[in-house]
Amino acid sequence: MYNVLQMLEATAERVPTKCAVADPERSLTFTELCDGAQAAGTWLARHGVRPRNAVAFYLEKSVPAWAAMLGAVYAGGFYSVIDVRQPEGRVRSMTAVLEPAAVLTDAANFARAHELFDGLGCPIALVEDIICGEADNAVLQAIRTQATDCDPLYANFTSGSTGTPKGFVASHRSVLDWAQAFTGTFGIDETDVMGNQAPFDFDATNKDVYSSLLTGATVQIIPRAYFSNPTQLMDYLCDREVTTLCWAVSAMCFVAIMGGFEYRVPTTIRRVLFSGEVMPPKQLRVWQRFVPDALYANLYGPSEVTCNCTYFVVDRTYGDDEVIPAGKAFPNERVFLLDERDHEVRGAGAVGEVCVSGSCLVMGYLGAPERTAKAFMQNPANGRWLEPMYRTGDLARYDSEGNLVYVSRKDHQIKHLGQRIELGDIEAAAHAVDGVERACCIYDSRRKRLILYYVGNIERRALKAELRDRLPQYMVPNNTRKLDEMPLNKNGKIDRAALG
Repeated sequence: MYNVLQMLEATAERVPTKCAVADPERSLTFTELCDGAQAAGTWLARHGVRPRNAVAFYLEKSVPAWAAMLGAVYAGGFYSVIDVRQPEGRVRSMTAVLEPAAVLTDAANFARAHELFDGLGCPIALVEDIICGEADNAVLQAIRTQATDCDPLYANFTSGSTGTPKGFVASHRSVLDWAQAFTGTFGIDETDVMGNQAPFDFDATNKDVYSSLLTGATVQIIPRAYFSNPTQLMDYLCDREVTTLCWAVSAMCFVAIMGGFEYRVPTTIRRVLFSGEVMPPKQLRVWQRFVPDALYANLYGPSEVTCNCTYFVVDRTYGDDEVIPAGKAFPNERVFLLDERDHEVRGAGAVGEVCVSGSCLVMGYLGAPERTAKAFMQNPANGRWLEPMYRTGDLARYDSEGNLVYVSRKDHQIKHLGQRIELGDIEAAAHAVDGVERACCIYDSRRKRLILYYVGNIERRALKAELRDRLPQYMVPNNTRKLDEMPLNKNGKIDRAALG
């Protein structure tokens, strides 16, 4: 295969009437999804979208949205979903980078889309309308004949350390390679129902939608609002008979902390795959207690390596003071550590920066060659042939079993009182304390102070006393601050910038 649409077409031929995707309001079979995507692709091709053009999506995730996103691919282009909650300035920065040939939206955001995008001079249309038209197979076939697996498939935007959004571009090749490795590793097949938590502007959605296209699994789209209402969320998981969760750690913690299982337990779940942040063992144990027969796996990897590059199947119960490993590389991916002199780290214990090479790498940052060159480079440990690699900025070590163990972000390693400190070590110690549900440590470099934010029922003084027993004096936070809830960014990770 060289195009993800071949997965859709093969599955639609094999299981034409099986439900491909559903949300609370509607659903499409694989045949209907294919027909809708081809209709959208025809409309886009007739309205100016050319191969390798961007198509911007300004909408909430939904069944019509997914069909139209595939329509952008049928038109030979690539899709990029813009979160409707983004401030106007950021939306304009993103569209300036994208240079979209068309903007697609939904009825709820149609008026706002015109306010934001009318000045671009490109067509603006409703996804609900264009997926209902007629497909022109001759037009679509002509587009397909010039396609390659190196064509862009989607562009997603992340914040970037400078505050300027950076858009990384993933190819068909990387997604095809990743989808086969992912579904094969975890045995996902057409009997599965994927409970989609991630927003469509986040690459974690790939785990749901492309697993579905390849295997014939059904995707049940869970609205964002359900992750603020545990009873509504648990009812949806149970009533839709979801079998597989590929969720952010924060979503799992929400269920555990808010007592979702005390209300209702989804008995059909057989896989729980979590990623995005370090999973607190105490929250994972809640899941293990209520859903004991499921397979649990920790997934690690930044968006620049197409979702995830390592996995670890949790084979026991972990204590509060333990860190669940990030594991070993997925098939056809090379994951290794480089030290500060760019020498490969081998053996247990030593810390290095996580680097990744292989077909999983995305094609760099859209319109940002200097930024791309800084993050994607020749492996300095290989002087014999071209081996592009991605520097993740994450620090990790190997355990005695050869598993990768995440330590912290490279920029979370600080110097305090003459000592090198990993903020992740302080957070791990806090998570081990009874009465702490979530914890995040930041460093005020101007005042030279460590500040620990936490959610839980333990009082600040009691927490600080516990940390004095668990940490060297120079690592004990100067200040602890109790919160009702952790601020989260749009991808469900703790928003450190909001805390700082």
